[in-house]
Amino acid sequence: MFRGILISKDEAGYRSELTMLSEENLPAGDVLVRVLCSTINYKDALAITGRSPVVRRFPMVPGIDLVGEVEQSDCPAFQPGDQVLLNGFGVGEVHWGGLAEKARLRSDWLIPLPAGLTAREAMMVGTAGYTAMLCVMALEQHGVTPDQGDVLVTGANGGVGSFAVALLSRLGYRVVAVTGRPQEADYLTRLGAIEILPRSQFSEPGKPFQAERWAGAVDSVGSHTLANVLASTRYGGTVAACGLAQGADLPVSVMPFILRGVTLAGVDSVMRPAVDRIRAWNRLAELLDDRMLTDIAHEIELEQVQQTAQDLLDGKVRGRVLVNIG
Repeated sequence: MFRGILISKDEAGYRSELTMLSEENLPAGDVLVRVLCSTINYKDALAITGRSPVVRRFPMVPGIDLVGEVEQSDCPAFQPGDQVLLNGFGVGEVHWGGLAEKARLRSDWLIPLPAGLTAREAMMVGTAGYTAMLCVMALEQHGVTPDQGDVLVTGANGGVGSFAVALLSRLGYRVVAVTGRPQEADYLTRLGAIEILPRSQFSEPGKPFQAERWAGAVDSVGSHTLANVLASTRYGGTVAACGLAQGADLPVSVMPFILRGVTLAGVDSVMRPAVDRIRAWNRLAELLDDRMLTDIAHEIELEQVQQTAQDLLDGKVRGRVLVNIG
């Protein structure tokens, strides 16, 4: 038996609880992992609280991220004692995830824990930091360089936004951060933001074509915020979009695309092939340092997961949440 967060939905309603689970109940997979660390992402918080229909199979252990140590493996690529990393692939939605002391998983979802990162460090980064790295790589692949001008990061106090600010700054970009929490200005400045703008400048409907301001942008917000970012991106610029904290709609005209050649680069982290995952995590291992991680992440235990999920959705959590499990 082992501990885990279990989400149930039945005649009594939707609920999540910390309970004892059995290996017999674990779903099918060819690798059994003893989980060391996990995280709480925005999607996890939605699943745990039931605010959005994230979970598609019940009962469910949430947690889209985990780092663990292999206990049993039917796959020659992984041996007992290996440390492995998982992000996405529907784990925590249709397959039991990382917010439990054990997980049985498919080997093709796993990659080795990158050299230079501990289990704790990798989960301080989690899907949020991994997604931010994919966004930065998308800007680089589309030719956005530090000498071209300011790069905007929306949702800058969140997990993706925090890492995007820190990574872009480390790579030499001049980063402008957008936040709805002006009291966190010092935090964003420590991460490397040169300028901080209020969320209100972007969150309301705006003109479809605005003055050119950004060489590139990382957006985790969507809706009117993304529309305003696109409308004010410079000629030939690129916006990497990876989230929908404000909404899934995109009320934008085609003018930024056909008159300025702006590129909207969609960034998916859930089903990304292993080669991209390994490349992104290796970049993270090179760029991250202890100070950056300490600023961005804080640690909780399994007993605090449910309340922290509620706090995250209520806008009371900044940066990343590491869940110490093992």
